[in-house]
Amino acid sequence: MRPTALEFLVCPACKSELALHARLQEGPNIVEGTLECRQCVVEYPILRGIPRFVRETSYASSFGYQWRWFRTVQLDSFNGTNESERTLAATTGWTDEDYVGSLVLDVGVGAGRFAEIVAKKGGEVVGIDLTPAVDAAALNLSGRDKVHLIQADIFAMPFREGTFDLAYAIGVLHHTPHPREAFERVAAVVRKGGGLAVYLYHGYGFAGRFSDLIRRVTTRLPLRLMFVLAAAAIPLYYLYRLPGAGKVLQLLCPISVHPNWR
Repeated sequence: MRPTALEFLVCPACKSELALHARLQEGPNIVEGTLECRQCVVEYPILRGIPRFVRETSYASSFGYQWRWFRTVQLDSFNGTNESERTLAATTGWTDEDYVGSLVLDVGVGAGRFAEIVAKKGGEVVGIDLTPAVDAAALNLSGRDKVHLIQADIFAMPFREGTFDLAYAIGVLHHTPHPREAFERVAAVVRKGGGLAVYLYHGYGFAGRFSDLIRRVTTRLPLRLMFVLAAAAIPLYYLYRLPGAGKVLQLLCPISVHPNWR
């Protein structure tokens, strides 16, 4: 964490200013310390350079494992593609000029695939995630002085209303317990006249019913068992690409058909 983050960070409960107490600093970065709200008489830890405003990560904990295990898979700088850049452009409709000099909120930053693009285009990006995925993002984006990473809950963000010029939540809000409320919370921290971009899964229609039935089982399985099952399903990609049969299989038991198995 850089001390400049105090320009936009506030107590998530009362929105008061926070006092920084550094215990370990490396160059401009605070590695260990606390952020104190004197109004609420509470301290929030700074661990491994990241302010932590959450204690429970239950509903999204599996994403933290996902991004730590596969932290570089979707980063353009690692995989040699521009897939993340194209996805960000298609989702937001923003141009390169929109990012220059803007304070941008990345909701559900994951391993940092989109934050990397925003920083490259000249924006100052603040990435939040409920899970320890922020630690994967910190490894991926270390050394970039226009990137701030924070572990925080969408429903209790440490920002005042109207803080950001731009904000996006790509493939995130539908995973929360209350997507509509999550949408409203994100919209509230965007300044008047700013930009908000959200990508959600569609209703899927009839096929969605099969997905929901499958998730009733898979979300209760041990995470490492799910990892093994997912790995065992990789060869099914070729079966799902068959004309006719593939469409039926995708209806009954949907899988990703991205050509990169990772």
